Amino acid sequence: MSLDVAPAAEPGMPRRWVADLLSDTLTQPTQAMRSAMAQAPVGDDVFGEDPTVAALESRVAALLGHEAALFTPTGSMANQLGMRLHVAAGEEVIADSLAHVLRAELGAAAVLSGISSRSWAADRGRLEPSAPLGLMSTGAGPYQVGTALIVVENTHNFGGGTIQPLEAIREVRSASREAGVALHLDGARLWNAHVATGIPLADYGREFDTVSVCLSKGLGAPVGSVLVGSAEDMARARIWRKRFGGGMRQVGILAAAGLHALDHHVERLADDHARAARFAAAVGEVAPAVVSPDRVETNIVMLDLSGTSWAPAELVEAAGARGIRTYAAGPTGVRLVWHLDVDDAGTDAAAEVFVDLLS
Repeated sequence: MSLDVAPAAEPGMPRRWVADLLSDTLTQPTQAMRSAMAQAPVGDDVFGEDPTVAALESRVAALLGHEAALFTPTGSMANQLGMRLHVAAGEEVIADSLAHVLRAELGAAAVLSGISSRSWAADRGRLEPSAPLGLMSTGAGPYQVGTALIVVENTHNFGGGTIQPLEAIREVRSASREAGVALHLDGARLWNAHVATGIPLADYGREFDTVSVCLSKGLGAPVGSVLVGSAEDMARARIWRKRFGGGMRQVGILAAAGLHALDHHVERLADDHARAARFAAAVGEVAPAVVSPDRVETNIVMLDLSGTSWAPAELVEAAGARGIRTYAAGPTGVRLVWHLDVDDAGTDAAAEVFVDLLS
């Protein structure tokens, strides 16, 4: 297939891409997953009567080393519930300046829960304990906003799939616990960190008061995230989920997709990591200032165009015209994300296009 022009779309159908690297949220449920969904036993989850949801919640809680869990329709809702549990109106959450909870959840913490926020700068989103611990403010009484929660993101989306060091997390956990400040993990792609490092999910999970994980990114489920924490906190979160409009009925059809993903799609994330590294190695040979393979840790590749004549939107458009769909991430960045619907051939095609464009 020629890569000079993207394949045409069928009338009334979405455009077909040689490789769609816009996001791992684009994954399509496999036929086996669709079959599992169709056969799922269901009940009314608002009344706590959906057996498939209960099975998913129990399993994810155990994987992450917590007592209980709550299925949510989106990762943003799971994060918002996690923050709402720990932060009262007028108190603050702190996170790095690239964090999804601050950049990509549309100010929901302020709008829905009256939560204030501050941030620290982090290179590629990597956690350096001195940054949040230096920003954390407690004991100021009625004179300053008090920090109630620190949010850590692992892996870090806008940082380029960065894996947070476990020892850095533990250092923050120790100091925050002593100060009476809670810790929430936005673990949308925690599965990727687990597969890349071999660190058990529970080793990450136990360091946090609450953890959100996403099923609809690399794991390929069509919908859903899970929030975990103590049984008491998850009972409170269930109430807030309903207040936020997230009460769902026979949702076991969706939970079944998550269970199937846990059985079949976790370890295969290593394939996405390998393909992202393969792309970075090829493009890095001709444009080492744009991408370094050493900086590709999981399934996300960030291209730094600051030293080139390309604007992100222009490069995205040029690649798209040749069948490779990507994402303009900020004033100098382009993001590419590997997932289960991008194979070796798609990876090689993407590398060929970007090598040509960046040479």
